[in-house]
Amino acid sequence: MQLSIEPLIYIGIFVGIVMLVNGIYLMVFGKSVSMNARVNRRLTMLEKGSSREDVLAKLRKEMDQHMKSRTIPLYSLIADKAQKANIAFTPQQLIIVMGVLTVTAFLVLTLLTGASLPIRLLISVAMGVGGVFYWVNSKAKKRIGMIEEQLPDAVELMVRALRVGHPFVSAINTVAKEVADPLGSELGVIADEAAYGRDIAESIQSMADRLDLQDLRFMAVAVGIQQTSGGNLAEILEGLANVIRARFKLFRRVRAITAEAKWSGSFLSFFPILCLIGINVMQPDYYSEVMESPVFIPAAAVVGVMLFVNMVFMRIMVNIKV
Repeated sequence: MQLSIEPLIYIGIFVGIVMLVNGIYLMVFGKSVSMNARVNRRLTMLEKGSSREDVLAKLRKEMDQHMKSRTIPLYSLIADKAQKANIAFTPQQLIIVMGVLTVTAFLVLTLLTGASLPIRLLISVAMGVGGVFYWVNSKAKKRIGMIEEQLPDAVELMVRALRVGHPFVSAINTVAKEVADPLGSELGVIADEAAYGRDIAESIQSMADRLDLQDLRFMAVAVGIQQTSGGNLAEILEGLANVIRARFKLFRRVRAITAEAKWSGSFLSFFPILCLIGINVMQPDYYSEVMESPVFIPAAAVVGVMLFVNMVFMRIMVNIKV
């Protein structure tokens, strides 16, 4: 039986591209951009001697730069994800990274495979753009998930600070020093903006809109109402913390219950692709006789479209909102 490792080469190149873009990111910005650092990035920048104003300006620029670049062709596909992931690369730098990875993939494909020039060009572009999109999307999911998990504890810390007599801005500043990233730097930016005169409820609402988190919108509304009408903010935030924690527990329970359905949906979506790869590895000439048929390319296109539609509908069916 004749074996071909060419499909495995394609998979290896894609995995290498994802690892390469992450390596470039850490090399350019250092380990402080990683979300598992013990000290949040804002405090790290302050400890290195940067002024509070400079740190605020840098972090705000990173937070807003992606949404302002939605009009850039092709970049609009990942602008929202890059915003939620708070990618420190500028949009222009991220586009350059896509180009570099595309060229790298093309060179590797040229050296290791015998594919024709149009196929190599198409696959290299798909890998360069797709690899960056996959990396940004995974970063965004991880970051939003961590913020949702950190938020109840952070709000409870604010409640304790308020009950011992601290003003709300001081409570947020205290929590920003105690909480790790990604929430620590976000709260630090809110505290710095309030120190320079921005309304605290407006800052929280801006953060909620940027991250698209409903719990933060509740918090912004609660703080805004307290500012205009008065009331015990500590009690309001304590109730909000309990609601957030209950929603988070419910989400975890729903995710556990639907885990089998999600795995089944993913399996049914990717199984045909895995079968195609396996057939091409074990018997490369399996489709050689039908490839000369004039209906082969239209049929392959129809199958590709049906697979894509299947993935979309499977995703819709198992994506349960809480």
